[in-house]
Amino acid sequence: MIDWQRMWNEDHAIRRFSPLRAILYLLSMLYRLAIILRNRLYDRQILKSIKLGCPVISIGNLTVGGTGKTPCVVTLARILQEHGYSPAVISRGYGGRNPGPVNIVSSKTGILLNAAVAGDEPLLIARSLPGVPVLTGPKRTLTGQTAIDRFHCDVLICDDAFQHRRINRDVDIVLLDAARPLGNGHLLPAGELREPLTGLRRASCLMMTRADETAPLHPEIAQIIHKSGIPVFRSIHRFTEMASPLQNISLAAADLRGKKVCAFCGIAKPESFRKILTDAGAKILSFVDFPDHYDYNHHDLEALENHFRTFSADHWVTTEKDAMRLTAWPDFLKTTFIIRVNMEVLPSDPTFEEFILGRLIAE
Repeated sequence: MIDWQRMWNEDHAIRRFSPLRAILYLLSMLYRLAIILRNRLYDRQILKSIKLGCPVISIGNLTVGGTGKTPCVVTLARILQEHGYSPAVISRGYGGRNPGPVNIVSSKTGILLNAAVAGDEPLLIARSLPGVPVLTGPKRTLTGQTAIDRFHCDVLICDDAFQHRRINRDVDIVLLDAARPLGNGHLLPAGELREPLTGLRRASCLMMTRADETAPLHPEIAQIIHKSGIPVFRSIHRFTEMASPLQNISLAAADLRGKKVCAFCGIAKPESFRKILTDAGAKILSFVDFPDHYDYNHHDLEALENHFRTFSADHWVTTEKDAMRLTAWPDFLKTTFIIRVNMEVLPSDPTFEEFILGRLIAE
């Protein structure tokens, strides 16, 4: 398996010429042409978007992975619930087997599928949002219509769908990592960008994740914002607790201060997980990272156990997303603490909540 994130993030490798990188850059040029043509066909309505029977809010990004879409989906769904809406979340279900055209991960009464079938992110969303239906499938128009017909939902949250223009959306939220909003600046497959920066003009608003109130915008992004008047919100990822569900143990984030930990994860941006642990005051003895959505097996976990036992650590820790892929290994999961993180949107005028509700009322 190619670890694309690691390759894209190796700055010295980017500067060094290689035949592989030359091929990737050539493929990026072809990819750019295809994306530009496709967007123009939708902009001129030669390709038609399908409008469903209720408002659709898309949460997506400009780059591949690692911007915090899952916490944003959870935050948005909770906002909608608090204001009397009945939302559903629809996703392609990346990393899951998706055996049918529509897969119901969770209904209003409980969870129905595991991570192997549903994918780790849809399962995490379902566990974080009791009572909110979560559906996956390759055709979002079909999963969306199923959510409306079967669960009588009145708002659809479309996960990771900024580039999926087949389904008409009423609000387009685009997430950008404040520290690395454009990745390495190259389009796929030479870089993390899914489309050129000009695609931001379609956004209803931007959410700068892992940000602070004083962080300046990237100059090119600021120029687009200035011309289009797109509102910009900022959010941080706050470490809320560390838990061992199988042992029914929950500790406050402050309890990690000064503790010696061995950590592992399989996420798009492992450095963000490392920073959470460091900011919490943990002493990291070992940090093992795997590719995003990594499918752990018995040999991986045995190797981790052997490795961690060489350290006198207080805790083994991983992300909540990784824990979704470890449910088939309860003995290992029982010895591991899960770090839970929530998205906290920073104050603004209007607030993110006011902006979303205002757009829904206007529809």
